Amino acid sequence: MPRNTAHIADGRYDLAEEPALVRFAALGLDGAAAATGLADAVARAYPVRARRELTSEGRAIAEPRLLLRGWAARVRLLPDGRRQFMSFLVPGDLIGMNAQPQPLAAATVIAVTDVVACRPPSIDDAPALADTYAVSAALDEAYLLAQITRLGRLNAQERIADLLLELHERLTLNGMAQGDAFELPLTQEVLADALGLTSVHVNRMVQQARRDGDLQWKGGRVTLTDPVALARKIGRIPPRVSAMQEAAAAVTPTA
Repeated sequence: MPRNTAHIADGRYDLAEEPALVRFAALGLDGAAAATGLADAVARAYPVRARRELTSEGRAIAEPRLLLRGWAARVRLLPDGRRQFMSFLVPGDLIGMNAQPQPLAAATVIAVTDVVACRPPSIDDAPALADTYAVSAALDEAYLLAQITRLGRLNAQERIADLLLELHERLTLNGMAQGDAFELPLTQEVLADALGLTSVHVNRMVQQARRDGDLQWKGGRVTLTDPVALARKIGRIPPRVSAMQEAAAAVTPTA
């Protein structure tokens, strides 16, 4: 396939390396089927500064979004100022995709870092995307169910390990992980609000994981020493929601 480039807020780049396209291919979509539509969508991408809202709970969703750069999060804000991060969103994730005619946001989505987003390609223009969007929605539900289990049944150290393993799996899916390592632009305070812990407790558990040899965390970069062994240790099974995933994984070259 020819090397395609498209303009984005931070310049021109190689579309073949676009995390959204890598993720869609991993979910079973033939890359050539979506490349043109994605290039057109990316050409209309726009930036959103950190801490700005992408959707607001209870308000109309103006348009769906495809996250291209940066991290976002679904968050529930309580009247007394407390907050609960329910899930994190990484490049290639969809925001506000809803089939109903006048959807309202079930949660606030904020930009955790500066982000770049675009309106996702329409399935009217690229029908092959319909199945990919459906698999993406099923994974989104699986991650939310995993968060319920994480908060309800895992201890503090298991919660941290389980979330880091999930993020590693998702960043591997979109091509942003480097082997067993990945960039993590989240503070321990944000992790605490995602895991129902205090930031002091998160720090203590991270130090324990370092001593146990499970991970290294330095300068916003996390390296999992042995993800398979860590998953086995805490009983984590990655979500599988479609045979399309299995078929795509079977033909994806390994590093």
